[in-house]
Amino acid sequence: MDFEKHQNLHTIVMLRDVIRKWWQVELSFADRNGLVHDWQRGDFIPPPNDFCRHSLGAREGMRRCAQSVRVLHEKFKAAKNLRRSLFHDCHLRLSIVGAPLYIRNEYEGFLFVEGFARQPLMPGDGQVLLGKMRDIAPGAMLELEGAAERVPVLDGSELSKLSDLLEFAVTEIANQEVELTRKEETIQSMASELSNRYRFEKIIGRSGAMNEVFRLMEKVAHSDSTVLINGESGTGKELVARAIHHNGPRKDKPFVVQNCSAFNDNLLESALFGHTRGSFTGALKDKKGLFEVADQGTFFLDEVGDMSPALQVKLLRVLQEGTFLPVGGTHSREVDVRVIAATHKDLGEMVKRGEFREDLFYRINVIRLQLPPLRERKDDLPVLIDHFLRKHHREGQRARGLAPEALGILGAYAWPGNIRELENEIERLLVLGGELEVIPADLLSSRIRDAVVPGGGPFIAPRAHGKLHEAVESLEKEMIHQGLVRTRYNKSRLSRELGISRSNLLLKISRYGLDKGIPEGLDTEEVEA
Repeated sequence: MDFEKHQNLHTIVMLRDVIRKWWQVELSFADRNGLVHDWQRGDFIPPPNDFCRHSLGAREGMRRCAQSVRVLHEKFKAAKNLRRSLFHDCHLRLSIVGAPLYIRNEYEGFLFVEGFARQPLMPGDGQVLLGKMRDIAPGAMLELEGAAERVPVLDGSELSKLSDLLEFAVTEIANQEVELTRKEETIQSMASELSNRYRFEKIIGRSGAMNEVFRLMEKVAHSDSTVLINGESGTGKELVARAIHHNGPRKDKPFVVQNCSAFNDNLLESALFGHTRGSFTGALKDKKGLFEVADQGTFFLDEVGDMSPALQVKLLRVLQEGTFLPVGGTHSREVDVRVIAATHKDLGEMVKRGEFREDLFYRINVIRLQLPPLRERKDDLPVLIDHFLRKHHREGQRARGLAPEALGILGAYAWPGNIRELENEIERLLVLGGELEVIPADLLSSRIRDAVVPGGGPFIAPRAHGKLHEAVESLEKEMIHQGLVRTRYNKSRLSRELGISRSNLLLKISRYGLDKGIPEGLDTEEVEA
């Protein structure tokens, strides 16, 4: 375990200050092997105790101090169930007290304090100390005269307080380590979830048009080339951009999104490139632009075709040189950003009309992805509907699918709003008909029904297989049957609606067996009409 990351823990900072003030000793940490890395690096605060300071400053003294610490380490390892402090006398006959650190029941080392006496030193004890130091640091003997009187003394009650503080500190470190691990696991889990969510196979689509998109996405994901995504509103341009980012080498870096049609020129320039304090009214402090926020990552510029000519110049500079100037700034900023642009407009036509810079067009059109509208990928409609039914299903809802007529109407609709419109419609159907196992066609939005079945009549699904004459006869029979129901078997009225003679209609009714079983409640005159 790396103890360095816990050095700034509030408990450790306070503990250091307290034991220095109360007992003139220093807090140290030994790892799971009994090594004190601060001592080995020479990166430690010299203890107030003169004997310990000179001992740690001499090679032989350092070796003996380290050996004394390892003896305490061996005691902790031998008593695996021990969670309280232990004492040990060091090579100078001074005391060491330490508290073991366990994280998830794994021994990771111990916090300790050394260089104090548990009772006042007698005159003879001072001479013993000087004798031991003569072998370790003979050049320090003059400085050690009278040092025995300055050795910190901790009696029983003081030692008990110090032990409690050490035990509390290791508990705090263990708790923080568990919390840090939990946060790291959460971050990793979220990163994994993001990567999983934006895997190419998570984008719904099996049609030939979408398979071509996936093939190209796999190729561009591992490059740094600029990508231009073309597609109508609602086709999933941002979803594709995120998938490219999360499957590429920049996946652990920021993914930043800006819709270029969301702001006017001044606000968009400040959002993209940032501004300096005082550059305009309200600019009270420096602010980073989104290009700087996206440094090392990916910047998705949606609706880039709505960008003004002035901002197109600044965008071109970023793409070519990787530098930009904040609003009101005098020093260029440098960034490393992959740009993915998107638009629903035909930028090639805009270049011809002089509405979009030709040099910028060629710079962002390095690799082009054309997303097909939903009306051109009707094969994907069933899997998309099933996906959105699952996505928006709520507890207590019984709906497991749509009625065949509802599916037929959705399949015949042109979907000008594409995937976004389809998702909104499915969510609406679940709200209105979630208590039903099969959602009927009459719950569909009126705009969809009216577009597919003008006048509100029943939907007749086209027949796309079999013999042509059979399909024609099936359609004719269904139209006459529905017309009879609609007109309450008024044959004269129905013949006029169908544009055929009444006698011809009567022959067809007889041919298809539609005259059997006239519904009750219709009077004879109405039927014969």
